[in-house]
Order: sequence, then structure tokens, then C-alpha cells
Amino acid sequence: MITPEQVREKLSTVKYPGFSRDIVSFGLVKDVRITGVDVLVQMAIATNDARIPQTIKDGSEAALAQLPGVGQVTIRIDIQAPPQVPQASSGAPMAAGAIEGIKRVIAVASGKGGVGKSTVAANLAVALSQTGAAVGLCDCDLYGPSIGLMFGANERPMATEDNRILPIERYGLRLMSMGFLLDDTAPAILRGPMVTKYTQQFLRQVDWGELDYLVLDLPPGTGDIQLTIVQTVALAGAIIVTTPQEVALIDARKAATMFQKVNVPVLGLIENMSYFLSPSDGKRYDIFGSGGGEREAARLKVPLLGQIPIDIPTREAGDRGQPVTSVDPANPVAQAFQKIALDLKQSLIS
Repeated sequence: MITPEQVREKLSTVKYPGFSRDIVSFGLVKDVRITGVDVLVQMAIATNDARIPQTIKDGSEAALAQLPGVGQVTIRIDIQAPPQVPQASSGAPMAAGAIEGIKRVIAVASGKGGVGKSTVAANLAVALSQTGAAVGLCDCDLYGPSIGLMFGANERPMATEDNRILPIERYGLRLMSMGFLLDDTAPAILRGPMVTKYTQQFLRQVDWGELDYLVLDLPPGTGDIQLTIVQTVALAGAIIVTTPQEVALIDARKAATMFQKVNVPVLGLIENMSYFLSPSDGKRYDIFGSGGGEREAARLKVPLLGQIPIDIPTREAGDRGQPVTSVDPANPVAQAFQKIALDLKQSLIS
């Protein structure tokens, strides 16, 4: 006797294309019906890419065919359009996935936590601003927001009369983070639909104004938030952050592959915590090994945008809410971010 639980267990082995999470945990499976030995599964997917439902259908049929004694397997998929793209103030439709007033959206991502991705996102945003660009920074890590701390901002955002959220402004940047909406000790307890809702609100209901760049600080991994962003926002590209050792490179590889599968260009790789220079004698220590980022960038056929050293003043500045690129431009870490910003700006223009 086949049960709905057995069906869902088998379907949990089917991954959403380009992601490490399965279709059950993403909430795509809406109903399972068993009639004798026959199985009917009803799913719902929001996408404009016809290849995704077909891939999921093929994978689901193959997975359920492994159930002992199963008869006919029917997979029905309700394909829905992604959330409607807002119209420009002129009334004309905007380009698919565009955010009104924002020229380029750049995602800063990593396959795993602990690689300093938020530090990279914060200082890269400051460095881009120092080139004369108008820049916003959106903290998309709803469960572990840290941008507020890094910029010394703890006030609550205000709203306009038309119910749009006004970003917090610090160091010439416009900021939005879940951390602005929660107390320091309050966890964000959110399931899939609410994660999607908050992510879309941060991107589309915040009054970002006119920006040259909106930098997205993504959470680690390849989950709900990444899926929401790549489905609803036109990204200029993604930057992958890693550290030199293989345990970090493995996950960086997965993050890069995810973006490539959903046709988001990978702009390059940043190797963070690349090395440590002793302040006493200037000797270099490759604490996490050396050359990993360079080898991985070559394997992915993307630029190695920079190698950022471990630096005590950078950590201290971040803890004080003062990004080192802003308060100490002569610092080697700040100079590395300034070079990355200039190179990135040039590559996006050309």
C-alpha cells in the first residue's frame, strides 16, 4: 500500500533546478492522491522558464517510479507567473525584473557562512560609493542580519504616505536590513512564504530612489531567498566570496553553479581572509592556505577580483559600526576594495 508520506519522501530527493534544496521543502507539492497503486501529484510553480517545470516533472516521475508496486504516475503542475513587475512612473512597463530607479543590482553570495561575506558586501558598497556612484545596500540575510551593526545603525525605518519604506542612510549609502525591524535578541522566525514576502518587500517596497548600484548581501547557501531574488529581479551579476581552503571552495563552487544555471553572470570571485601580515615584522602567513581562490576562479572561468587579507583594524572598525573602507581609506584592505570597485565598475560599463 503506497502512502502520501512515501510519495513525499521520494519527491524530497528531487532538487529544484540550480538549487540544493528539494521541491518538497520549497513548498511546490500541493496535493498527493493515491488511487489503488496509481499516484497523482499536484504542484504549483511560479516561473517564466518552461524548462524548469519540465525538469521537475521528469525528475519527479523518475523518483516515484522507484516506489515498489507503483502503477500510473501523474504529475500535474500549475505554472503561475512570477509577481508582476511594477510600472515606471511614466506608465510604461519596466524591463522584466527591473527595480524602478536602479540601474544595476549586484548580488554578493557565498556557498557557506563564516567567509566574511557581509564584510565584503559592506566595504564593496562603500568603495563603489567612493567612485561617485549612488549606492544602496540591502541585507537579504533575514535570519542573520548584520549590516545594521556594521554601519552603526539601529533606528527603525520610517514609511512614506504611500506606504513605501524609507531606507536608513549611513556613509553615503541607503541601507535596509531585517535588523532594523527587530530587537538585537529577537530571532526572525520565518517560513518559506514569509521569507519570500519580506525579500520582495525589501527590494520593491523600499524607496531606494535613483541608484547606480544596489548591492544585495545574500545569506549563505542556495535557499528560498536566492530563489526569490533570481526569479523576480534582473541581476547585473553575482560576486562569489570564499576563503582559500578547500572546505570553503566546495561551497563557493555550488553557489557559482547555481547562478550560472539560472543565467545570472558571475562577475568574479573574491578571496577573503586570504593571508595575514604580521604587524610586527610584516611577515605573511597563509593561515587558510594559498592559491585556492585563484585556482577556483580559473576553473569557473571568471575573474579573481581581489584577495583581501585578514586585518585587525577591519574587524575593529566593523564592530564599531564604521566600515574600514570609509574611515581608513589608506588601509590595505580598504585599498583592495577600492581597486575591486573600480575594476567592477569598468567591467559593468564595457
